[in-house]
Amino acid sequence: MPQVKFKFDKRKDIWNHWDTSNYISPWTKKKANDFTEIDKICKNKGLEECKKDVEKFLKPIHDNKLLYSVIEAFQRSWDNINDEYFRILKKITGKPMPFDMITGYLTTQKRCPYDPKEPSFMVSIFSSIPNALKVCAHELMHIHFHNTDWPRLEKQVGKEKTSNLKEALTVLLNLEFKGLWILRDEGYDSDDQQKLRDFIEREWKKEKDFDSLLNKCVDYLKEDL
Repeated sequence: MPQVKFKFDKRKDIWNHWDTSNYISPWTKKKANDFTEIDKICKNKGLEECKKDVEKFLKPIHDNKLLYSVIEAFQRSWDNINDEYFRILKKITGKPMPFDMITGYLTTQKRCPYDPKEPSFMVSIFSSIPNALKVCAHELMHIHFHNTDWPRLEKQVGKEKTSNLKEALTVLLNLEFKGLWILRDEGYDSDDQQKLRDFIEREWKKEKDFDSLLNKCVDYLKEDL
């Protein structure tokens, strides 16, 4: 069974703050850094220009031993549902997670990006345990999708629509993983996202076949091409 290992890497956390300050989400159309001071330090600058100042700003948090208590709490909580999560993921998609180990990096930023190649994702130290578990499940589903179905679907509908589909498919977390982390995954509030999530939920309830669902989603997305 695949495993998730939680860690803290100061360099990755600094990178996430810098990237968040210069990243405009396709879903919210605005920058998402909640640290106004870091936004001022990093805005429109390269990482090398500002990383020392970001490191200095974050030092009190990075040096706090509570960080490692959070790692332990997240690890213990995820370990309780790890096997069940990956069992359900394989059951509903028909495809196992193609990695034996995925790293969950803690971040002092609320934005939690993922890397489908490393593979890894980030989860905020400011999350409650139920929310952290939901974030982990959400990002792991993205990593799985990138390494199984993304290449084929991108050829059919393009990168933007495949990304839209990747996000919308997380509605399945509400339907098939009930009780593992209590909270619902609501997705982004854009009209396109919510309409696609509604479509996926309706079609999944009619026929619980993941490949068939993806084909239906391709047809749905092609209507806008």
